[in-house]
Amino acid sequence: MKSELRIGVVDSGHSAAQRVQVIAGRRFSLLEDGLAEGDLRDDPLGHGSAVIEAIGRRAPSALFCVAQVFDQRGVTSALQIATAIDWLLAQDVRLINLSLGLRQDRSLLREACAAAVARGVLLCASSPAQGEGVFPANYPQVLRVTGDARCAEQEWSWLNTVQADFAACVHGTYPGQSGASLGCAALSGHIAGFLAEQPDASNEQVIEWLREHARYRGPERRFGP
Repeated sequence: MKSELRIGVVDSGHSAAQRVQVIAGRRFSLLEDGLAEGDLRDDPLGHGSAVIEAIGRRAPSALFCVAQVFDQRGVTSALQIATAIDWLLAQDVRLINLSLGLRQDRSLLREACAAAVARGVLLCASSPAQGEGVFPANYPQVLRVTGDARCAEQEWSWLNTVQADFAACVHGTYPGQSGASLGCAALSGHIAGFLAEQPDASNEQVIEWLREHARYRGPERRFGP
């Protein structure tokens, strides 16, 4: 019997329909003097719901541990994300999807990501297709993922550029949700699908599989002025 595959999602929550797939959840909210933890609330943005849907569509057997870090304005902090990652490690997740990015490097976030990597947990974080990089995608051993308009639902690309390592489909079923966030979630879904079939695969084997089966290699070539 295969052990259950637990996927960690650090985002804005999940939809009511996704509750059956969520085996653990925790909300991390910022206070003036620190952090408050509590039960999950309804997804205020729909972003986390779109991310979970994108992963689950590609890995139907995956179970989710959801860390809610965004408020109604779509704002979060390094403290919330780092604490969420620490909590997810305690839930014994195999993969953490971080469809988010902060402009500033923060030591506590860097250390939380390093602790996850040291535990053998794979981190997928969204990275913008253009412009300055963001964190945690910019940390070593974190997979930097963006969106690729070339990719159909079951395809991904191996970019190997200064912006991102991989990219995947940017289209989902939630209106208004697209771009690098969904590209990251889609790639996490592909990885989760692979891990469901190959639960003993190492992170290095996962990355090698992604490279070997990428539909596209290198960035999209745009012609014209």
